[in-house]
Amino acid sequence: MQNKKVVVISGIILLLLFFSGGYFYKNFNNEKVSKISKEKLALLQRPHSLVIGNKEAKVQLVEFFDPACGACAYFYPKVKQLMKEKEGDIKLVLRYAPFHKNSNYAVKMLEGARQQALFDETLKFMFNTQSQWVQNHIVNPQKLWSLLVNVEGLDMEKLGTFMNDPKADEIIKQDIEDTEKLNIDKTPSYFVNGQPLIDFGWENLVKLVDANL
Repeated sequence: MQNKKVVVISGIILLLLFFSGGYFYKNFNNEKVSKISKEKLALLQRPHSLVIGNKEAKVQLVEFFDPACGACAYFYPKVKQLMKEKEGDIKLVLRYAPFHKNSNYAVKMLEGARQQALFDETLKFMFNTQSQWVQNHIVNPQKLWSLLVNVEGLDMEKLGTFMNDPKADEIIKQDIEDTEKLNIDKTPSYFVNGQPLIDFGWENLVKLVDANL
């Protein structure tokens, strides 16, 4: 009987050690992730980065995206709606991660539109027409160019001049270097106040934002 009690008590102790060990390991990993994020905070927002919303907002939401990415097209309006619902509390920092073949051309066109104060209109148009200029995950620059004439107010001549400007290439180069340093290999990738969204998903993103408000 005494031996049985010893076995039971030993089993309980082992279970407690297992669960407490898992708890501390999880928290250690979370702290490690947070520490790494803080060390690399400067990589999340560069001087050239487009910032949308209140620059003094409580939450800095950084999104690395590709104009040719289907998931990015799906998430972007949801992010904008979230910002509207929490107006003034979120600033969105947009960074480029042109992982699709030829996507750098789409980024350059988007940056050219930004120079004409038509970034949002052009990005929405790109996302809405994605199926027409992205095939088998490959961007067709000529097709996209022919479609952009439909963006109201976009000066194609100015856009053409910008396409030869090395400024856009420098922006792309910097953003790609930052994705590599941050170990980003998919789009969209999100960071909330320096903390990466580990478990991808819309609900998880909202929870992470809410936790920082």
